[in-house]
Amino acid sequence: MSPEPQPPSGPPKPGTTGGFAMMATSALSTQSGAAVGSLAFSTMGPVAVVAARQLVAAVVLSALARPRFWRYTRSQWGPLVLLAIFFAGMNTTLYAAVDRVGLGTAVTLEFLGPLGVALAASRRLRDGLCAALALGGVVLLARPGPSSDLLGLGFGLLAGLCWAGYILTNRTVGRRVAGIQGAAVSTALSACVMVPVGVVIVLHVQPPWEAYVFAVVSGLLSSAVPYALDLIVLRRISPLIFGLGMSLHPFFAALVGAAFLGQVLPVLGWVGIGLVISANALTLRGAPR
Repeated sequence: MSPEPQPPSGPPKPGTTGGFAMMATSALSTQSGAAVGSLAFSTMGPVAVVAARQLVAAVVLSALARPRFWRYTRSQWGPLVLLAIFFAGMNTTLYAAVDRVGLGTAVTLEFLGPLGVALAASRRLRDGLCAALALGGVVLLARPGPSSDLLGLGFGLLAGLCWAGYILTNRTVGRRVAGIQGAAVSTALSACVMVPVGVVIVLHVQPPWEAYVFAVVSGLLSSAVPYALDLIVLRRISPLIFGLGMSLHPFFAALVGAAFLGQVLPVLGWVGIGLVISANALTLRGAPR
């Protein structure tokens, strides 16, 4: 997933409809990028694709933020390194899950991370119902059994755990590092680790040239385009609407997976995604603004 910029404070600005349309475009771009990247899994592997995506994201964010990392203190470097670990882990485990259980299932499982953070921050009775809805949705979607790909499901849940850690760590980074420099530096750090690993894999398997194209396009669609759109849209809508818009990701992931990858989910799978999205909407609707 692309890094989430910090929502601006203050009342929501006009243009909610247009802003929500931009969020839909961002979600569609992110999941389309993941689908394109999956086309290189058979020849390059998920880790090398993630490395290319991290490199593209690092270049784009560094160009936008122009961080002066040589001025950072020890109290700033600690959360930045932790954020980089969560960022790399989130994308690597997500792509590993996509490779095994499909795009729609993997992204829905990953989405439990931010939903869990929202539920854990509240003590309302309604949130217990939301948690039950989300759990029921996951059971319908994953349908765990003897023939299930438990490793793939585990990768999806681990991606959600990394996303939750990314959100919580990003709050600390946002307080200690100005602007989007934190996201830029953490992405660059993760790229410094992932890219050499990706190079070793590429030299070993020697994938065809189209695999490189798929990996780079994946980085652009999943990182550069959505992050630029999110920066614009957060100036036009409230953090509440932004959070609701994040619910579009599991839906678009299932839609893109069915349309372009032939990963058609059964009716119960779509019901499961709907329950997870509904749980997120109910959680945010009743949350303090």
